[in-house]
Amino acid sequence: MAKLVLDPLTRIEGHLRIDVRTEQGKVAEAWSKGEMFRGFESILSGRDPFDAPVITQRICGVCPVSHAVASCLAVEGALGITPSRNGRLLRSLTLGANFLQSHILHFYQLAALDFVDVKKILAYQGKDPVLKEVKAWASQELASNRVLPLAPFLPRIPGDYAADTDWNIGALTHYLEALEVRQEAHRMAAIFGGKMPHTASLVPGGVTCGVDVEEVENFRSRLRLVSRFIENVYIPDVLLAARHYSGYADIGKGVGRFLSYGVFEESRGIYLPSGTVANGRYASLDSSKITEELAFSRYEGDTAHPSMGSTVPQSGKADAYTWIKAPRYAGEAFEVGPLARILVAYHQGMPEVRTEVDGLLAATGLKAAQLDSVLGRHAARALEARLVARRMETWLDELEPGKASVTPYEFQADGQGEGLTEAPRGALGHWLKVEKGRISHYQSVVPSTWNFSPRSSETSPGPVEAALLDTPIEPANEGMEVARVVRSFDPCIACAIH
Repeated sequence: MAKLVLDPLTRIEGHLRIDVRTEQGKVAEAWSKGEMFRGFESILSGRDPFDAPVITQRICGVCPVSHAVASCLAVEGALGITPSRNGRLLRSLTLGANFLQSHILHFYQLAALDFVDVKKILAYQGKDPVLKEVKAWASQELASNRVLPLAPFLPRIPGDYAADTDWNIGALTHYLEALEVRQEAHRMAAIFGGKMPHTASLVPGGVTCGVDVEEVENFRSRLRLVSRFIENVYIPDVLLAARHYSGYADIGKGVGRFLSYGVFEESRGIYLPSGTVANGRYASLDSSKITEELAFSRYEGDTAHPSMGSTVPQSGKADAYTWIKAPRYAGEAFEVGPLARILVAYHQGMPEVRTEVDGLLAATGLKAAQLDSVLGRHAARALEARLVARRMETWLDELEPGKASVTPYEFQADGQGEGLTEAPRGALGHWLKVEKGRISHYQSVVPSTWNFSPRSSETSPGPVEAALLDTPIEPANEGMEVARVVRSFDPCIACAIH
């Protein structure tokens, strides 16, 4: 029996500690630990409800648009506001751009380096000036006997990297290219959002900018550049990763239950559907079944629905080991994120998702059951990027220049609302109550709260804790296998902690 601690786990957003206990070369138990408290819900108490979309975006600099949308939906529900058609489409376009930049960022800048041997740059013989400069610099650093010579591609943990030099050099080239493409996605979000990160135009009722033809085509031209990268680089790289690391199709299986709130408002409804999948069966979503449990979380209180819950810190609480609460649906842990959205859409019968998933399985040789894995999460994220980029062309075409993009608001003093949407990392919910024109109650349950939640009882681990079980561990790799599993969920711990 041995214990392995990764603290802090790097190349993620926020402060996360992972503890695992190993037996016979595999993970036998795991603990996910959020290491900081924030308290955004307390900040909102007593504020004007229209302040909420502005303040809650500051929960996260990676996915602020999702928080803005969730907050707008909650305020709209509480105060009886119906957003305009243009407003819904503009919100979806801004959110879609944020999805694309986040997915590209995660694969190339955060997770891919777990599968790329950066030292292969020393074997580079090509003409790319940037890579030639990196090679010369790395060679000089190694000649100086420095232990960590390859920042910003560090920390580099020893691991079972693929020996294919073309794969390693190609992935490093695409790492650099992805930085430029991600900027284009950020610029897209800023066209309708006013700025990024933290948009200025998303408000209850729609979006404050109008529909300008020149801006629409500016957005479209950048979208097509990002789409080409997704089709010609991102998707092929994920398929290559699946070939080089096929064993990770059998590593990282989680709780086997998946949940999506649905996302992307359209003129006729929601693009990616809501629902749950458990034991391969789709069921419609019932948000009244959501609770947050606190047995091992550093908070006062009892199990409650978010509309009734509280965020009162209790740092010295006995047996508690994290600042992350434990969301549950019908009393069970559910995984959220791109894989959950894809599986919910697939089992709900969405034709374009079925086509994409079936094509992926044929191209990789994976079985459907192997989607619940490290490789499955990366593949689902790439497929979703392709689906969203294609759909955004339709939303651009449906915009109506000259028509309103925001609905006028008539004052209402009291109300209660629920804002359910999806962030790049999964299901995002905001709940608020308004009394006498002021926020009296606010709670947010974010994707990484679901995925990185602690146990809800001694034997009921959260999704990441469950996914780490049975992961093979090679001591010489210093936790690389654990990091690969954890990063496949794209952690955002600043969101997860309250």
